Amino acid sequence: MHNRQEEKIMFIKKCFVAQISTLISILLLAVHPLGAQASSESERLQKLERAVEQLQKRNADLEQEVSSMKKQAASTSKVAAKMKTKVTYDGKKYIEKAVVEEKPPVFVVQRGSEIKLVLGGFIQVNFEDGDVSAFEGRFGETALKDRFRLRRARINLTGDFAEQFDFKIEGDFGQGDGLNSNRTAFSATDIFVNWHQYPEAQVKVGQWKAPFGLEQLTPDTALYFAERSLPTGAITPDRQIGAQLWGKPFAGVWPEQKDLLTYYAGIFNGNGRNVSVNDNNNFMYVGRLESTLFKTKVWGQESSLKLGADVLNSRDDKGTNISQSLNLLVNDDGSLSPFVLPGADERTAWGVDAWLKLGLFDLIGEYLQEKVDGRTVNGVSPGFADFTTNGYYITAAYFLIPKKLQLAVRWEDLNPGQKGNDGIHSITGGLNYYIHGDDLKLMVNYIHTWSDFREANPEFGDDQFNEVIARVQLMF
Repeated sequence: MHNRQEEKIMFIKKCFVAQISTLISILLLAVHPLGAQASSESERLQKLERAVEQLQKRNADLEQEVSSMKKQAASTSKVAAKMKTKVTYDGKKYIEKAVVEEKPPVFVVQRGSEIKLVLGGFIQVNFEDGDVSAFEGRFGETALKDRFRLRRARINLTGDFAEQFDFKIEGDFGQGDGLNSNRTAFSATDIFVNWHQYPEAQVKVGQWKAPFGLEQLTPDTALYFAERSLPTGAITPDRQIGAQLWGKPFAGVWPEQKDLLTYYAGIFNGNGRNVSVNDNNNFMYVGRLESTLFKTKVWGQESSLKLGADVLNSRDDKGTNISQSLNLLVNDDGSLSPFVLPGADERTAWGVDAWLKLGLFDLIGEYLQEKVDGRTVNGVSPGFADFTTNGYYITAAYFLIPKKLQLAVRWEDLNPGQKGNDGIHSITGGLNYYIHGDDLKLMVNYIHTWSDFREANPEFGDDQFNEVIARVQLMF
């Protein structure tokens, strides 16, 4: 294309030269002795002037055309700059052909010296119908409407350094749970740094789930039900800011039995996640022990048994929410809401749990108890009576189709211990369809709930409730 443009310009130039030659010939004829002709001197001058005018006009036309051709040639050269010559061999001879030059790809690289950097996340979307969240004590004055719910929408970044440090940064877009003023917009969930040079003694600092409660510590994406049980939500401390020593004592001396014992010992502010100030000069102390007694194959199926126990102690000031992940305070109509302390307290909690897996069958159980005692500070009474909360759940699950279709049933019971007959009990039936493991999963739960307080006090309304939850989960 570019060569054809140059040839055309050369042709125009040749035409221009020919025009000049023609003009010169006309001039020579005009100035030839004209004695034998009858033309006067004035006629000869007029002929010369007309010839010059024609030449000037033709010259201007040619200059304009040449200028236009040069612009087209320049534009063509820019396009040609994006092309490159590629030599290929067709089996007989080498062939040159013009191909479009590819732009270098745009990519993101880590700023530091991480040997591993992973970007991930997950999305959980619910449809909730019936007596929404009644199993969490939300009925009566705290009742919710039918809804579509963006349950969780998280993005995270994890990394590993050659210097034996790993880290995680995670935030959640789906924070509108209405329970906590610190969870109304995108905010941090896990942000921590972990030193793991010695598997027997690792050090972790930042914000993550305090090591208390089997169900609470089970990843959100690996649960057999759409929501955790009420005892877990009412008693366990959820995410906290602090430091932790943890490890597997047998990792070095007995690698094949490294999970025989795992310990956790942490110290935290105790007043929840994303809160940069402590409520007082005291801390929350949390400890947990786990033991996988066996992990082998029984009748050709993967089987294991894991036991756990945990303990917690915290001294809190007025205004601290002691049920940070769910509800604990019993309202006048028997419903529950978050328990924000009207005065100072000291609370001690403990729990035990077990998880038996026999091939396609899982049996999980956990018992939790918390004692909350009011403290008088500077002569100010706590403003509430001491109470003890306890609860448990039992889960059974079985794969009807291995790795694809799972049936699960859970019974749960919470005794808040603040009013007479204030217990709440629920049974949940669930069906899970694993399209691609936990990465892409569909869940359907039916929940039936009983309220002892409502049964003993019928003037407040219904004492039984029903709910259906459907969930789509996608991990990336």
